[in-house]
Amino acid sequence: MKPIRILLAEDQTLMRQGLKTILELEPDFRVAGEADDGRAAVKLALQLRPDIILMDVQMPQLNGVEATTEICRSWPEAKIIILTTFDRDDYVFQGVRAGARGYLLKDLPAVKLIETIRRVQDGETFIQPEIASRALRSALHSPGEFVEPLSEREREILVLLAQGVPNKEIADKLHIAEGTVKNHVTNILGKLQVQNRTQAADIARRRGLI
Repeated sequence: MKPIRILLAEDQTLMRQGLKTILELEPDFRVAGEADDGRAAVKLALQLRPDIILMDVQMPQLNGVEATTEICRSWPEAKIIILTTFDRDDYVFQGVRAGARGYLLKDLPAVKLIETIRRVQDGETFIQPEIASRALRSALHSPGEFVEPLSEREREILVLLAQGVPNKEIADKLHIAEGTVKNHVTNILGKLQVQNRTQAADIARRRGLI
């Protein structure tokens, strides 16, 4: 049986080595190349023409979405599966538009990764259900609206947070307790479904709040 040749594009050495070990336990999988940044991934993809490309989102030089775009521009038949540690809706939409055939979170079981590789190799497109559900909910809302609306106070705090203002100064500006600010920030992160202030600030900028 002809092996499924896989290119690994992942900047973290331990993660890349771990993926290689897992994949090569499958008798019909072979890691044909490894790239530790997006630019190298593009070069190797076009040079090796592997059957499957596993593409990390967060990489130097070019991120995974940018690398996917460049590869698919020159080689539309490329079968790229994007891997990430968080399910940002904008990356999902950009990745699919760029030409990705799959989108997975890195914490999924190895058996699911192997199954997805086989499905994409057979011509399917697969987005992990948890990611697809969130992306769909986001798509159903009008541009600029949040999946769960922010209160007026939360919007005020988000603007200041995105400007890099610390909690204590936000409290002083809005004449509220610092503990109240912390509670609002926790609610904001939950409603935006992000993990930290940096990601929240990024959404605020993209939504035109600052």
